[in-house]
Amino acid sequence: MSQGEGEGRRFYACSACRDRKDCNFFQWEDEKVSETRLAAREEYNRNHQPAFTHRQNVERYENFLLLPLSKRKFCQECQQLLLPDEWEKHYDRSCQFLLDLIIALGFRRVLSVGTPRLHEMIQSKASQEEDFSVRSLLLDIDFRYSQFYTEDEFCHYNMFNHYFFGGEAAHETCRQFFHQDKAERVIMVTDPPFGGLVEALAFSFKKLMAMWRQTKKEGHNNQEMPMFWIFPYFFESRILEFFPSFSMMDYQVDYDNHGLYKHGKTGRRQSPVRIFTNITPSMIVLPVEEGYRFCTICQRYVSSGNQHCEICNSCTSKDGRRWKHCALCNKCVKPSWFHCNNCNCCALQEHACERTEAGCFVCGKAGHKRSTCPSLSVTKTVCQTDKKKRQKTPKKVKMGICKRSAMKHAIFSRKRMKNKKKKCNLPC
Repeated sequence: MSQGEGEGRRFYACSACRDRKDCNFFQWEDEKVSETRLAAREEYNRNHQPAFTHRQNVERYENFLLLPLSKRKFCQECQQLLLPDEWEKHYDRSCQFLLDLIIALGFRRVLSVGTPRLHEMIQSKASQEEDFSVRSLLLDIDFRYSQFYTEDEFCHYNMFNHYFFGGEAAHETCRQFFHQDKAERVIMVTDPPFGGLVEALAFSFKKLMAMWRQTKKEGHNNQEMPMFWIFPYFFESRILEFFPSFSMMDYQVDYDNHGLYKHGKTGRRQSPVRIFTNITPSMIVLPVEEGYRFCTICQRYVSSGNQHCEICNSCTSKDGRRWKHCALCNKCVKPSWFHCNNCNCCALQEHACERTEAGCFVCGKAGHKRSTCPSLSVTKTVCQTDKKKRQKTPKKVKMGICKRSAMKHAIFSRKRMKNKKKKCNLPC
């Protein structure tokens, strides 16, 4: 391959897959490949072969068609039809944990706001198990779900402005769902887009809590509807700003939109997604088989790498790694951070200090930014004046050229007329 005018370097890549995510094969033309790398490539190719042959897939499909509709399942991640004895291997870890936790806490109604997978799992279990008593109502922006769920199971909803597209009928569906028959407790579970504005989401969630509160008996006006909010840990301060009663669990939710952030990863590649809740932390039991343990001092379950700090008197880690205490900052910080005397806080070693003597980009003076620079307005005025002059000048020149051309044309025309008259007056 060549880049620009210079000669590039030739290489080999997959001829079928343009995306390296589908096939990561890459090798320079003149590169000498070691035996170890060849063995690794062969191992990679073996692991990425189809799970079944064409004949096996046909047989599986025939067996799949014999199943009743309620038992026909498809794994979206593996893109594979599932037979009943394969269900356990393909379950959604985070969804299953949430559902088990909800049942253990005694909730029987789940308001699923932007959590279609959890809603589908509840609906599937309800259709298969007669003694399964959990009900779910899905509120989601994706109207395609209306093809699969009834009006009592799905409402077309925008969680950023608390808008029910179905109008008063959808409002009433949600209100009726909040009514607790036979002491059935309600919990809201939400998984908003991570790029969403926390303030807008908090506004809508408080509106839903107000709807829930209206269905409660008198004397419960100050209560909050139990809630699980799935969001990255670095939004903790923003969430606590609007919901001070919330706390963050250490449980790492699988982040399917990023291949690196999966359960079982270590170091910086651990999933940043957590569960924020207003339920008492000691009541939430995290799976011990995944490395979570109970801290008797903090009275909550924490990850294996989250060590209790005696100075902070808390298990301070947010990202799953063991944090260290900084005596100068008087708090625990990430293991990759160091104290900067210039900034008077901890940060990465190769960070840009906030207290550098950098001034305004326009005038170079300190105390203001480029957008509020006094010189900028003067510069803009001068530039606009020059621009107007440049725009007017071509017009004048152009008009001058047109006038001269017209005058020349008129003079030439008059001369031709005079010559014609002279010719007409000549004797025959």
